[in-house]
Amino acid sequence: MQIYNTMKRDKQEFIPIEPKKIKMYTCGQTVYNDIHIGNARFYVIFDAIRRYLQYKGYDVFFVQNFTDIDDKIITKAVEEGVSTEEIADRYIKSTLDDLSDLNVLPATVNPRATEEVPEIISLITTLISKGYAYENNGTVYYAVEKFDGYGKLSRKKTDDLESGARIEVEAGKRNPLDFVLWKPAKPDEPKWASPWGDGRPGWHIECSAMVKKYLGDQIDIHGGGVDLVFPHHENEIAQTEAVTGCDFANYWLHCGSITNDHKKMSKSRGNFFTYREVAEKFPHDVIRFYLLSGHYRMPMEFNDEVLQAAAQGLKRIKTCHDNLLHEESKGQGTTDAYEKSSHSSDFFSAMDDDFNTADAITAIFELVKEINTLLAASQPQNYPAMREELENLCGILGITLQTFNQNDKVAQTKIEALINARQEARAAKNFAEADRIRDEISDMGVIIEDTPTGVRWKYA
Repeated sequence: MQIYNTMKRDKQEFIPIEPKKIKMYTCGQTVYNDIHIGNARFYVIFDAIRRYLQYKGYDVFFVQNFTDIDDKIITKAVEEGVSTEEIADRYIKSTLDDLSDLNVLPATVNPRATEEVPEIISLITTLISKGYAYENNGTVYYAVEKFDGYGKLSRKKTDDLESGARIEVEAGKRNPLDFVLWKPAKPDEPKWASPWGDGRPGWHIECSAMVKKYLGDQIDIHGGGVDLVFPHHENEIAQTEAVTGCDFANYWLHCGSITNDHKKMSKSRGNFFTYREVAEKFPHDVIRFYLLSGHYRMPMEFNDEVLQAAAQGLKRIKTCHDNLLHEESKGQGTTDAYEKSSHSSDFFSAMDDDFNTADAITAIFELVKEINTLLAASQPQNYPAMREELENLCGILGITLQTFNQNDKVAQTKIEALINARQEARAAKNFAEADRIRDEISDMGVIIEDTPTGVRWKYA
């Protein structure tokens, strides 16, 4: 398996630190608002990566944090006249709800910055003792010039960064590139006791502390959005490696941004969409399918047209699956030995090549095309085996195929009885009764389709 490593700017063979075990960390939300569609892409992509690694037999310990104390959270709390904790709790819940709708698996651990303050203080204390950080009037800064490898992830040189700096150096700050590890609290702000006075942690330090606590000094995979390469991930590396003396992460993975009209989304441009706004127009599974339809490192264009295309594509796959279920239910298939198609091999080749979900989905479409051809031939096939192959590939990507609830046997029995009654009414040319039954079925949220091979139904 080959993975593109941002640190090396190339694909590398994936070799975990421990056989069959993977330590993986991704940076989560600063929780002051609902997630936007770009956030949703990041979550879905790393969920698909995690699912595939698990499918390959790896035991993945996956940590994804929540930043629950930050200037934006404080501002939001002041605007609403509530506590920062209330704001954080609200948007952590909404984020987890949205991720559940997107069929994103829960992380092994979701640490919150405010719950890791002792570990953060311990890490800062070590950085000061090693000469990588300094305190001035209650603020602790990281001394960038002390870390020789600063800029190795982003390929930025400190001399260029310093000459390009447009901000005036803060009082007490030795270098314009130095960044805050601990800041003193302002009046009426949340605060924690520390050796440097009451205050709160800076943004970057929380991730280093969380990784060290839950995963150790070195991890296999660190991921995030491409916008986090600099300064956030660069600063994480400087903080962590200054303490541990070893490489922080063996593989750095970064997800491309979402664009609208080929411009990066931003509130100032008015092309910013929350996930919930998009979900008002398109089903959750369609959004997930769309987010997986491009290679994760590439920018992805967002508009209604691409979502509508995704909806049609997913419908094509689901229809094929429904047709297999229909044929299977008739009990007229064969039990002949079934050899998986070459499209399964193409799927796994794509996923082994830097988690190329776009080509993996293409392989699924090719499988659907082949299955549809076999179904059209009206010759008995091993329908369960064909269905299982399709379900397996889609399941690896977290794509759900069922258009009805298989567990609701009572509802299914009622629907089947109504369909039979409608067929009897039509046979008796009692079309008024047939239409009435069809309306009753429709009121149950069910779509029925009259096909040459019989009536098929699915939930709308």
